[in-house]
Amino acid sequence: MNMMLYWKQIKTPIMIFGMVLVLKDEMSSLQSIISDINSSSSSTTSRSYLSSSSSSARSLSINLGNGNCEYAHPNYDLSPTVDLHKTLIVGYPSGDKRMIFQQMEALTGLPAKDEWDFEYLGITNHPFIKANYPHHEGVWGWDNVADQVVMVVRNVRKSIVEYHDILWDIGYAKTWHEVSLSSDQLYASTPPVGAFFAWRDLRVMDEILWYGWFIDYWMEGGLLRDIYTHKITTPHHWNMLMMPTVYTRDELDYDIVVGVDTVVTPRYDPHCTNGDVSGGCEPVAVFSAEKLLDATAGPSETAAIADALMNDSRTGQYVIASEAWDCIWEELIQNHKGLKTIYDRPPSAQGVPNFSSEMLTAMITELNRLITKYSGSEWNSKATANRVVSLLTEHKALIQTELNEVNSGRRVLTEKDFLGPKEREARRIQKLKDAKASETTEEDLEQDFTKYFLAIEKKMEENRRAAMKQRALKTARADRLKKRDVKIVNKMLREATTKTS
Repeated sequence: MNMMLYWKQIKTPIMIFGMVLVLKDEMSSLQSIISDINSSSSSTTSRSYLSSSSSSARSLSINLGNGNCEYAHPNYDLSPTVDLHKTLIVGYPSGDKRMIFQQMEALTGLPAKDEWDFEYLGITNHPFIKANYPHHEGVWGWDNVADQVVMVVRNVRKSIVEYHDILWDIGYAKTWHEVSLSSDQLYASTPPVGAFFAWRDLRVMDEILWYGWFIDYWMEGGLLRDIYTHKITTPHHWNMLMMPTVYTRDELDYDIVVGVDTVVTPRYDPHCTNGDVSGGCEPVAVFSAEKLLDATAGPSETAAIADALMNDSRTGQYVIASEAWDCIWEELIQNHKGLKTIYDRPPSAQGVPNFSSEMLTAMITELNRLITKYSGSEWNSKATANRVVSLLTEHKALIQTELNEVNSGRRVLTEKDFLGPKEREARRIQKLKDAKASETTEEDLEQDFTKYFLAIEKKMEENRRAAMKQRALKTARADRLKKRDVKIVNKMLREATTKTS
């Protein structure tokens, strides 16, 4: 009987006592296992160990030679004393960062951690940190432990759909009941669903600008800019921009807050100027999860991720041999090993929403701004800027194709699609004409529900953060119980070994 089979069955300390009865009979098997582990370090098979104690060391992804490998989950029992070079993985809110950190975990056997887990559970030695900051869905929770930044750039159209799938996937009507606004709610009843769609479209128009603002923030090393005009802004205005569920778009207007003729001295996020990322906030590499999924380009993307980790030997020493990189890509992407990602999510029953020509044009306009900026003489000597331009150019071509389909009528839009303010208003007016609606009804439809929806969004944000905190605490408790059981079993094994020796 193999002792490792018992190990997987441990659930509570009570079950451990049942194991004690058979420990002596199993010591020969245990010694064989230990011998196998020890001997493997001198064999041609490359294994990696990094644990807080040698007794709980476990093998990680294995290079079997000749381009073959064996995938294993990372080692979550990290020693706090091991000096690791830590990588911050940033990107506009979507599921792509998860794809990138899974590659890092598989390549090194070292674990990743979310910015919110750092915020709620404290600083740990995890070398890979996933972050949405400075987007308001993120938080600078990792203090000053990051050493380098890599940025994930996703198609703006897909990012927005993905973000809204997560934000509103419980449905608008259900949202009203679950959020349960306090008694001082702004409206006595739920605004019409058409009002929600209209507000959502306006928010998405803003998010297109947030997308570009996010890229600028990291590419420029934390330079403070306005979201909507992209002008250099003041720390006061920046702090207001970081709370979009508190202030309306009008209240954040640059000319009002900063001033039309104000000369603004460039300022940077204190996190970047104070050395909270030891290598600076500008990314050392730019990745694409969409490329990672591509059968032709995917292995090269994995190699680029591995190369970024080898910038410093403190973490680079744990990267599996380069001959196994293609195999790691195959295990994760083609064989679907590892954690589930956004790409494992079943397709929505409603299908993928469409965008109006107004909104697609706004995306192309923002992409053109970024492409022009980062292909300019100030930037085109940097590999990261060239990668941004290359990816955004491909994204722009895809969006242009969709725009052509919308303009030609091949894509038919519905009320639930992202219509944009102009298209939705035109449809509203036409609907009123067709129905010969009363003047009162028209006034009701034109009512401004902005404050209402901001309150809803703010409450939802609070609920999400509370849920993330509870998830983090629950995970931490499970880890503590697991480590406790490990210590108990290791102690009994040592005692049994002593008695039989």
